[in-house]
Amino acid sequence: MNSLLVKGVFQILMAFNIPIIALGQVAIGADDLLFDQESFTDSLSVLYPVDEWAAETPWGPGEHLVYQVKVGIFNAGEGHMTVEALDSIRGHQTYRAVMGIKGGLPGLRVDDSYTTWMDVQTLQTWRYIRDIDEPFYESYRNYEFYPDRGFWHRTDNDESGPLASSLPLDDIAFIYFIRRLPLEVGKTYSFSRYFKEEGNPVVIQVLRQDEYETEGVKYSTIVVKPIVQTDGLFGQGGEAELHFTDDDRRILVYMKSNIPMFPGSLTLHLRSIQEGVPLNPDSRNTAREGRLNRAVIEPDTIVRR
Repeated sequence: MNSLLVKGVFQILMAFNIPIIALGQVAIGADDLLFDQESFTDSLSVLYPVDEWAAETPWGPGEHLVYQVKVGIFNAGEGHMTVEALDSIRGHQTYRAVMGIKGGLPGLRVDDSYTTWMDVQTLQTWRYIRDIDEPFYESYRNYEFYPDRGFWHRTDNDESGPLASSLPLDDIAFIYFIRRLPLEVGKTYSFSRYFKEEGNPVVIQVLRQDEYETEGVKYSTIVVKPIVQTDGLFGQGGEAELHFTDDDRRILVYMKSNIPMFPGSLTLHLRSIQEGVPLNPDSRNTAREGRLNRAVIEPDTIVRR
């Protein structure tokens, strides 16, 4: 693979601008461990009590999803998607969620991270940081969103621009937003919530129900095709497909996107699930019932972390 092609592959990894997933709190290559999800969730429930005003979500603080990333037949790294904690941004309580990728091909390493701060009540974005460290490209961007005044501001270079929505979403927040949708097969959803006008509308096509097996676990999935009005991973040419669990969690278990000028695809494969604790009381009850039901159906499942 020549250097120009490698550069193109890594540029695709950060497009949507969704990068895929970074590696943060869990060490790569750690031994598989038996994991008591219910005890862990109980401890989170003490740390994060229910919030009657929080929006209903299938996720919450503590959720940690680990992935294997491949480019064609090559292992390109491992990563995670994590709802790390709650933060206060200018008086607004938010979820701090991180995505990125760490790895790459021999001699060409990638260490990207993308952090979003989503309002607990409205799920709009208040802050978005993109930090890219790749062989042919480095970039740091810190966006602050001010929907009450209708603009965004980049603190790293003092650039500003108009917000395209009064409830703006960044690239990462949109993934969490999709997980809240009904995702009815055959339906198409269209939203003009991306914070820059040139990214709108974001179109979500729900293609079919399917099954996908990874790490010895078979999941019933809903297959979604996202289309963003920009070039890149979810642009028209990528023909991307995302497989979400067909249950209350809506966890991304597999993603595939074509790579231009390359005989293969970028794929993302779920390795492990560590569930968090939703803040909304109804969502928390739904999550607990789902765990109990899955424990009956799959009592011997080992969760890796």
